[in-house]
Amino acid sequence: MADLTTDFLGIKSPNPFWLASAPPTDKEYNVRRAFDAGWGGVVWKTLGAEGPPVVNVNGPRYGAIYGADRRLLGLNNIELITDRPLETNLEEMTRVKKDYPDHALIASIMVPCDEESWRAILPRVTETNADGIELNFGCPHGMSERGMGSAVGQVPEYIQMVTEWCKKYYDRPVIVKLTPNITDIRKPAAAAKAGGADAVSLINTINSITGVDLDNFAPMPTIDGKGSHGGYCGPAVKPIAMSMVSEIARGEDTRGLPISGIGGITTWRDAAEFMALGCGNVQVCTAAMTYGFRIVEEMKRGLSAWMDEKGYTSTADFVGKAVPNVTDWQYLNLNYVTKARIDQDACIKCGRCYAACEDTSHQAIAMKEGRVFEVIDEECVACNLCVDVCPVEDCITMERLAAGTTDPRTGKVVQDEYANWTTHPNNPMAKAAE
Repeated sequence: MADLTTDFLGIKSPNPFWLASAPPTDKEYNVRRAFDAGWGGVVWKTLGAEGPPVVNVNGPRYGAIYGADRRLLGLNNIELITDRPLETNLEEMTRVKKDYPDHALIASIMVPCDEESWRAILPRVTETNADGIELNFGCPHGMSERGMGSAVGQVPEYIQMVTEWCKKYYDRPVIVKLTPNITDIRKPAAAAKAGGADAVSLINTINSITGVDLDNFAPMPTIDGKGSHGGYCGPAVKPIAMSMVSEIARGEDTRGLPISGIGGITTWRDAAEFMALGCGNVQVCTAAMTYGFRIVEEMKRGLSAWMDEKGYTSTADFVGKAVPNVTDWQYLNLNYVTKARIDQDACIKCGRCYAACEDTSHQAIAMKEGRVFEVIDEECVACNLCVDVCPVEDCITMERLAAGTTDPRTGKVVQDEYANWTTHPNNPMAKAAE
């Protein structure tokens, strides 16, 4: 049976599923319930400096994006870091870590960008016996206007500087949480590594406005007739997060840097995908806020069953296995030719493939008598749109044309050899290199 125990930076936890720094990890009550429900670790909601607590709004803090069935796809969050006193959080963290020594407990921290502020808080966090710290350089709202959060995460030099301070005053693992609100995620990741970070975690939330109230014309959530940008999270951000994770995992300056994956993880499959792209563990927030802490039971069962099916005995067996298969567009095989195929026995005759292809793609699906839909190979470019819009799984698939056959669309014989854009005759750069 698969062993879900993970070792991330020397921090052991019973499984790779951690709760991210957010409302679910705001206090002792929540964290105890999370550990009892089966979560392997938590990143405590972000701590601020000693002094008057941060002030949060007293009205709505979340806006939402829904699917057609009202399933939650994304949350827009305008809540700030913890609004409870630092001492209260530290006392609770100490008690929790004492009672749950085999679970991971990480302290998320955000204080002003000066050495003294970090030097002051780190010894106090050390006293809690937390397993490590996570530097919150990602929050895009409220705190960034005060020179913290993503205001630091968008400046690689600041990331390196603060990370160096933390490594100077703290002797346990330092994780740097990165903002996605940046052009090239590899730059801040490299800066974190240069500063001595033991790992990075990503992504934090994406700057967003999820909707406008068309009665009072204010962004939602609305506070007394006004709204603000916030941080977007949930299933909708997963593709963005995975792309950024893969860039760090394969980047020349960041390859090998441990990663904790965050961003829309809702199922065991989501977690496995992040881990295959190089994440040693994953952090979850929106799924727990949507379905409650017990969702981790399904995540653990599903991951364990899949690992047994594949013959993996530990999560280390598949972490990073997908990274070598992530490449740049120019290296994709241009001699790989496919055509769409429709399983007539599985087809429910809804016509969505036909409508999508006829109106918005390549007019490569014909509707025949009795609403029978067939692919026109002479027009099919294998774009995959029909597969994506079909409501029946595996009803439409892509079939590779064998080498030596003729592609009806181009009239060219399919070649078995690998070829890419870097050597294609239409590439002006390829000609220049000759």
